[in-house]
Amino acid sequence: MSKTYIPARLRQEVATDAQFRCGYCHTTQHISGQLLVIDHLIPEACGGLTVRENLWLACRLCNEFKGTRTEAIDPLTNDSVPLFNPRTQSWEVHFTWSEDGTEIIGLTAIGRATVEALKMNNDVIVAARSLWVQAGLHPPVD
Repeated sequence: MSKTYIPARLRQEVATDAQFRCGYCHTTQHISGQLLVIDHLIPEACGGLTVRENLWLACRLCNEFKGTRTEAIDPLTNDSVPLFNPRTQSWEVHFTWSEDGTEIIGLTAIGRATVEALKMNNDVIVAARSLWVQAGLHPPVD
């Protein structure tokens, strides 16, 4: 949670930039049943500023698992790599959906490390995605 007050107008700009979905797992606000939160891409604890260029939307799970991290370990190479930055990087370059649309597959070191660090395929969210797929609401279409 941000230590700094974020004005309503800035929150709205960030939400619009993010198309009202989590920058990491792409869960949309309207199907999650929860308001998405503002994520500092570079956490405040690491000197990140509360400016539009450093803010994005995240679901509560991704935001909590990310915490103050800016890097994670790629499970394939064991190298430390930066976490995915939804403001400056393309989701489709780093991730794809499993054939059934319930799991996120990391395509690059950044993608794999982010999937692991943010636990983007935890049992709770995969079960929810399965229901969303059955309802025709998931995966999101760009």
